[in-house]
Amino acid sequence: MMKFIFSTLTFLILALVVVAQPKSREELEKQRQQLKREIEETEKLLNNNKTQTKENLFQYNLIAKKVNLQDRVIDNINKDLNMLDNSMFMISKDVRRYDLLLDTLKQEYAKSMVYAYKNRSSYDFLNFIFSAANFNDAIKRISYLKSYRTYREMQGDNILRTQELRKKRIQDLNGTKEQKNEVLQVQSKEMALLETQRKEKDRVIAELKKQGKQLNKQIAAKQKQMQKVNNAIAAAIRLAQEEARKEAMAKAAAERKRLKDEADRAAKANGADVKGATVKTGVTTPVKTAPVPKTESVLLNSENTALNTSFEKNRGSLPWPLDRGIVLMHYGSNSLPSGTIMDVTSVTISSEIGSIVKAVFDGTVTAVKPIEDMIVVIIQHGRYFTTYSNLSGVTVQKGQSIKTGQSLGRVAANFDGVGAIDFYISNETSNYDPEKWLKRK
Repeated sequence: MMKFIFSTLTFLILALVVVAQPKSREELEKQRQQLKREIEETEKLLNNNKTQTKENLFQYNLIAKKVNLQDRVIDNINKDLNMLDNSMFMISKDVRRYDLLLDTLKQEYAKSMVYAYKNRSSYDFLNFIFSAANFNDAIKRISYLKSYRTYREMQGDNILRTQELRKKRIQDLNGTKEQKNEVLQVQSKEMALLETQRKEKDRVIAELKKQGKQLNKQIAAKQKQMQKVNNAIAAAIRLAQEEARKEAMAKAAAERKRLKDEADRAAKANGADVKGATVKTGVTTPVKTAPVPKTESVLLNSENTALNTSFEKNRGSLPWPLDRGIVLMHYGSNSLPSGTIMDVTSVTISSEIGSIVKAVFDGTVTAVKPIEDMIVVIIQHGRYFTTYSNLSGVTVQKGQSIKTGQSLGRVAANFDGVGAIDFYISNETSNYDPEKWLKRK
C-alpha cells in the first residue's frame, strides 16, 4: 500500500512538472515573436536604405544586427527543442513507471482471484463464519469478507485507472513528438535564413573593405560630429553651473540683506545707532549672515532635488526616445568591418526619417543647438542631462519645461541618408551608458 501511495504522489509531481512546461514554452514563443518583429523592423530599414548606390556603415550595422537577432531566434528554438526533449523524457519515464505499477497490480489481483476461486464455495464461507468462537468474532469475520470483496473490486478499478493514465501519457508523448517535428521544421527554415543573412553580411563587408578611404572618411566624419556634440553638452553643463552659481549667490545676498535689515530694525527699536549697530549699554549686536547651503552639486537646489532623485530612481525603466527603432551603435567600443574600433559616448538608434523623438523624463531645455546640418536638444534633469542629436523640426525652445513623452522633434537623415539619432545621458563628471537607463526591449 505504501508503495502504491508513493507511486501516486510521484505521478502527481510529474504531472505538475508537465503542466508547468507549456507555460515556459509560451514564454519562449513570445520571445521568438518579439525577435521576429525586430528582424522585420531591421529588414524595413534595410529596404529603405537600398536606395543608396553604395554600401555604407549603417547598412553594415543593420545587417549585423539582423544576423545577431537571427542567432537569438535559433537559440530560442534550441531551448524550445531541449524543453520538448525533457518533456518526452519525463513522459517516457511516467509510462515506464505505469508499466511497473500495472505489473504489480495485475500480479496482486491475480493472486486474490486465485484465492477467491479456490474458496468460491458458499459452504467454505459459512464454515469460516460459523467456526467463530463467539458472536463478536463472527461479526468481525463477516466484516473481513466484505472488506476483502471491496479490496478485490478496488484492485480492478486501480488497474483500469492506471491503464487509462498510461494511455493518456502515451497520447501526450505522441503529441510532444509531433510538436518537436514542427519545431524542427521551423528550425530548418530559420537556419536557412541565417545562412542567407550571413552571406549578405560577408558581401557587404567585402564591399566596404573595397571602399577603403571613403569608409575611413565616413568614420572620421562621424567621430568629428560626435566630438562637436560632446563639446555642446559640456558647454551646456558649464552654462547651467554658472547660472546656478549666480542664482545661489543672488539668493545668499538677498538673505544677507534681509538679515541686516532685521538687525537694523531691532537696533532702532532699542534706541541704538544704526550704523554702529550698538545699543546704549555698549554691547554690539552682531549682524547674522545667511548660511551657504552645502550640496553635492551646484546644479542641485530646492526646486530640482526631488526631480534629480526621481530620475536616479528610474534608472533601468526610462522610456526610449523612439517608439520604434533599432540600436546600431552601442555605448563604448564598436567593432567596424575594417577592423577599426570606434568608441562612442552615446547610443545610436535608427528609425524612419520623420519619426517623432520624445523626452525620456521631465526636465528643462537647456540648449537647442544647430550642429552642421542637424539640431541637438539638451534637457536638464537636476544634475543629469539627456541629449538628443540629429533632429529636425524641433518643437521646443531653451528654458521650456518638458514632460516625459513630450515630442521634441523628428528623426533626421544622417550623412548616409539613413534616419538615426544619437542619445546621450551625462552629468557634470561622467557620460553614462543610455541602454542601462532605458527599459529593456
